[in-house]
Amino acid sequence: MTLVIFDCDGVLVDSELESNRILAAALTAWGHPIDTKTSITRYAGMSMQSLVAHVEAETGRQLPPDFVHRHRSEVSRVFDTTLRAIAGVAEVLAGHDGRRCVASSSAPQRIERSLRTTGLIDYFPSDALFSATMVARGKPAPDLFLYAADRMGVAPSDCIVIEDSLPGVQAAVAAGISVQGFTGGGHILDGHDEKLRASGATEIFGDMALLPGLLARYLP
Repeated sequence: MTLVIFDCDGVLVDSELESNRILAAALTAWGHPIDTKTSITRYAGMSMQSLVAHVEAETGRQLPPDFVHRHRSEVSRVFDTTLRAIAGVAEVLAGHDGRRCVASSSAPQRIERSLRTTGLIDYFPSDALFSATMVARGKPAPDLFLYAADRMGVAPSDCIVIEDSLPGVQAAVAAGISVQGFTGGGHILDGHDEKLRASGATEIFGDMALLPGLLARYLP
């Protein structure tokens, strides 16, 4: 493997718990009662496009035109003061001398803002940050990972994805890319490791300190 593709939320930054708390509150206020745990189970890792389609199919109603904008604005406001990097990930990135990129369901501005807020931005070139907004279909479709590999000039068979979500693992598998499942984020629920493995993750780990050793099995 020559390229490591990192998801952002839940892998680089510990954002999913708070993001889903905000999402659950917004959906409940709109008239779709849901708690944070259920939001994580249903929506964590989905692109916003996929999430909106999922919610509208569940409810038979269209979300307000400004729902996505208001949600992203609230997430950014909260994250500017609360967001933290996943424990140990900065040390892993500092010690990794291979090629890497980010492929996230978040919008480009949020990816950059999250990495900047948590001090991780300098570990990734600006042209190695890829968002689901750049492709026709977000996770769990394979489009984003295939796009990232293509833009980085690497065949899918020479990549490895680090993911925390079921849609992310499913997307990597659909793209023909080996994927490792990370379970160290604050949003991880009991039994999630088994679900990641059942979705196609080849390795499951909950401590970033273990990642270099896992990558050594795949990288030349």
